[in-house]
Amino acid sequence: MIDSLQGEVIAKSPSVLVLRVGGIGFRIYIPLSTFEALPPEGQDATILTHLYVREDELSLYGFARPGERQLFRLLLSISRVGPSVALRILSSCSPAEFKRFVIDEDVDSLKTLVKGIGKKTAMRLIVELHDSIEDLGVEAARAARSQVVRNAVEALVSLGESRSAAERAVLDAVERLGPDADEERVVHAAIRRQ
Repeated sequence: MIDSLQGEVIAKSPSVLVLRVGGIGFRIYIPLSTFEALPPEGQDATILTHLYVREDELSLYGFARPGERQLFRLLLSISRVGPSVALRILSSCSPAEFKRFVIDEDVDSLKTLVKGIGKKTAMRLIVELHDSIEDLGVEAARAARSQVVRNAVEALVSLGESRSAAERAVLDAVERLGPDADEERVVHAAIRRQ
């Protein structure tokens, strides 16, 4: 199995990365969070990978952080959840956010945040992962519903940021600054991250 690849970023888009390793160009499907973490084209990057094998397909999926790959693999263990749905989830929320949604059984947030996920699928994800989500090696997002977080997200959305990108940036800022950070510091940290 290919655990990771290190090489030159040849091309990148929000869903696909082409990485040259030893003269071979690997096409790697990635979530939006990994795209945002990639260096510019022409520079080297290290990507954690998952090789997806079916009778008629070999596909490589890549991740910037171990928690993302772990959640991807956990999602693939659920019936009727394939790589494309798992990538959509990872592109819409962080592993910490997803873990919080499952722990809180927050069907509404999950189906609202992840495009293409209906109420039944969100409920199935929560039910099937409820016992195993604790094994996910990330801490559940704290203060995900606090007023500071909601206000900071709205501030970024009013500046033209998409809601999912704003939520990721704000939750990342809260993780860095701590749960007691005031709204102004969170907004500034989230803006600087983008």
